[in-house]
Amino acid sequence: MDVDANAALVAMGRDRAFEQYVEARQAALLRLAYLLTGEQHAAEDLVQTALAKLYLAWNRLERADSVDAYTKRIMVNEHASWWRRAWRRAERSTDAVPERPAGPDFGQALADRDALWTVVQGLPPRQRAAVVLRFYEDMSEQDVAAALGCSVGTVKSQTSRALATLRTRLEERGGNDR
Repeated sequence: MDVDANAALVAMGRDRAFEQYVEARQAALLRLAYLLTGEQHAAEDLVQTALAKLYLAWNRLERADSVDAYTKRIMVNEHASWWRRAWRRAERSTDAVPERPAGPDFGQALADRDALWTVVQGLPPRQRAAVVLRFYEDMSEQDVAAALGCSVGTVKSQTSRALATLRTRLEERGGNDR
């Protein structure tokens, strides 16, 4: 077998492994991206960009358990990069607001969830990433530190500041103690 044929076989194996990873993790990655961006279309763009960067680095990833951490790190870094761009802060895409089912407890639960989500979206990117990874993704402080490229102490302080901000802003909006 010549060198070109061997390289083609290796690439096919790599491509299939990447496809399997994407098929298995796409929904979770899209959920994380939505939590980071707050917008469906921006989340889809973030996942697409992260997967493109992941594909370029696919050969360097030796352990299967590091792929998720590496991908989350790409997403957090890419989102922070997007957020820093002035045009991202100036424009926000929206869709028509869907009708919501009415119900005695359901309406209040949605209102509470929406109020909390609005406040979470107002956090600085680093604090928001810490909260999303820690509580929405249920990652340990060590895993969040690895994903953000910082120390565990930084994760703790960013999370603490974020939670204090959330409490203060929710109280200002007339929410109860959370």
